[in-house]
Amino acid sequence: MSHIPQIDYDTASEDIRAAHDEEVRVRGRMTNMKRTLLHSPTAHRIYAEWFTLREELRPALDDRAIWLLSHAISEAMQSPIAMGFFRRAFANSGVDFHSLVPTADEQRLIDFGRAIVANSNAVPAEIWDGLKARYDNAALVNLVAFVGIMVATALFNNVVEVEFDAELAPFMD
Repeated sequence: MSHIPQIDYDTASEDIRAAHDEEVRVRGRMTNMKRTLLHSPTAHRIYAEWFTLREELRPALDDRAIWLLSHAISEAMQSPIAMGFFRRAFANSGVDFHSLVPTADEQRLIDFGRAIVANSNAVPAEIWDGLKARYDNAALVNLVAFVGIMVATALFNNVVEVEFDAELAPFMD
């Protein structure tokens, strides 16, 4: 059971309802994590910067690379909600997550995400060298910031024990 309940839209303040409605307008859905974060519209807005950084990275990283990186972080953080979210993204795009083979660039991103979770003070030089050879400094800054928000997302779900979204269950095989 979640340590913090989801908001009750009907009794929520006007600013919480406005943030809720905007999230649904922009993203088309409301997850249990977002319903929990909305107790603080500021916290919700900060976590939603994941999407802003995602757009900043779009010229350098396609959706598949972002999903693989995000899933690797989610798996390393042992966050079922986050893992399910990205497995669903693969399924919705027609990709079988369990049979895909990462490219060398994707594998480097997977290794980067896992290394950060394992010990952010000791990301191997060979991973950094590969990233620096592939991405410019702005992309690297956005990449590290993106990973930070992804770690924070998994951490929030884990610590709060956010209720698992039923819609993600089919993707947790």
